[in-house]
Amino acid sequence: MTALVLALIAGAVVGLALGALGGGGSVLAVPALIYLLGFSPSAATTASLIIVAATSATALYAHARDGHVSWKVGSLFAAAGIIPAYLAGTAASRVPDAVLTVAFSVIAALAAVRMFRPSVSRPPERIRPGKAAGAGAGLGAVTGFLGVGGGFLAVPALVSVLGLTMRRAVGTSLLVITINSLAALVARTGTSGGLDWALIGPFTGTAILGAWDGKRLSAKVSGNSLQSVFAGVLLAVAVLMLIDVIV
Repeated sequence: MTALVLALIAGAVVGLALGALGGGGSVLAVPALIYLLGFSPSAATTASLIIVAATSATALYAHARDGHVSWKVGSLFAAAGIIPAYLAGTAASRVPDAVLTVAFSVIAALAAVRMFRPSVSRPPERIRPGKAAGAGAGLGAVTGFLGVGGGFLAVPALVSVLGLTMRRAVGTSLLVITINSLAALVARTGTSGGLDWALIGPFTGTAILGAWDGKRLSAKVSGNSLQSVFAGVLLAVAVLMLIDVIV
């Protein structure tokens, strides 16, 4: 199977996850770029940010059209993560590939475990600005360092910390992902060497199309069912990446 075909298939899967779950697709983008398309971990995390920013912006439009985006809340949450995303993105370019891979695998495994447990968080009685800012900053740092959008962390945070319903949290997380990814990309400009745009372009294109299908899928299939399937795949990927580094 050619690299181009693999890029098209991987992009569709990433977009499907982003559109349906409001996050998570970027956690698959990095290993797909490394193991299917031959990118180095550093180049893969940068390329992932490009793919995720474009795909999230597209999915955001679809959710916003249905009124499922809290613009003010999402903007404030994302604003807290801009500087951490920029600083972490700069630091990532100086970290050995093996360290990036291990860190990514651990985060992916934790995300999978978290997704196996359906969210039962209740909206807080009172939103704590400090806690919200801390969650936003932490999310930005993860986005910048590992090249992932962080939607798998943003959605539960938006529900438990800011009191959004699950549907609005999914839509709003796409706004946060888009902003954080762009901030991290700015920090990485010119630090990752040449990127293979012949693969990144098709990957991004099918991811964008997949995001629209994911949005439609989310309205037909139980969110918990989607999360469980995705979490299983994600956990397997994380374990395989750790084994590859250790062995």
